[in-house]
Amino acid sequence: MGTRGYILKKVFQAFLTLLAVIVFNFFLFRILPADPVDILTRGAGAKLDDAEKAELRASYGLDKPLFPGQFMDFMGDTLRGDLGQSIIQRPGEDVTAIFGEFMWPTFLLVGVSTVLSTVIGIFMGIYAGWRRNGKFDLFSMGFSLVLYSMPEFWLGMLLILLFSTTLGWFPSSGRATVGGVYTGTAAVADIVNHLFLPALTLTLAYLGEYYLVMRSSLLDVLGEDYITTARAKGVREKWVLRRHAVRNALLPTITLIALSFGFVLGGAITVEVVFGYKGLGGLTYVALQNRDFPLLQGIFLISSATVIAMNLVADLIYGYFDPRVREA
Repeated sequence: MGTRGYILKKVFQAFLTLLAVIVFNFFLFRILPADPVDILTRGAGAKLDDAEKAELRASYGLDKPLFPGQFMDFMGDTLRGDLGQSIIQRPGEDVTAIFGEFMWPTFLLVGVSTVLSTVIGIFMGIYAGWRRNGKFDLFSMGFSLVLYSMPEFWLGMLLILLFSTTLGWFPSSGRATVGGVYTGTAAVADIVNHLFLPALTLTLAYLGEYYLVMRSSLLDVLGEDYITTARAKGVREKWVLRRHAVRNALLPTITLIALSFGFVLGGAITVEVVFGYKGLGGLTYVALQNRDFPLLQGIFLISSATVIAMNLVADLIYGYFDPRVREA
């Protein structure tokens, strides 16, 4: 299969996956045993009679049959980029606008922690694999396994107890100082100060994953015939590591980075709740509590589309670095 055919195949697969997610998204929040209108009126403290409830239900299109009425309306609105309006969190406000407001803090948190955990985990895995059974390998293996098995929210609470409550170095919650008026570098410093503990939590939580995969991949590569051949030719060990071993061992990590992006988003929910960090995680938690179905649908759809796009990028990069994948 040529490069063009490989790209078209992967794009088509991503499109089918996104379509399946959209269909699943429609049915998921409509099989739940709850009436959005009853939730809306109860949350607002309003007392409506049956006629008024029916009118409100019609305004949301809930009076139509599930299929094809509501389904076709949902698909049409989704394709136009209309994800509906929030009914509890911010009644009447577009879900897209709410998502856009809370998106960037979470992307900053997830982006920083993903980069740090990836870079640190890869270098740790390379050094540990190259110095197998050494002191660093044994220590880093135990350290990574402990972090990998620890829930994010529990790790976050431990860091709050240490760095915030005991040492008082960093704030325990929030995205920025409430009521603080900062500009320029002072504003950036304030954001970084609040970002440090949540980002450290996610970095430590996912560090072990990259470490273990990189170490295992490097050990597999070191046993290949071309490594033995390079050594037999007299190539220096550092060049065997840099030019032959690491380059090929990095390929599985490329896919892992994209696949882990979705898990990091999931972990960000609990971390944002623990630290009171106002991002998509905290927004999702509040929407779940209030059963704000349109908002939950929008968050689920956009987050899923982001993960699908990341996986597509990983597949294309993997195919670029390993031509054998394109020929499969």
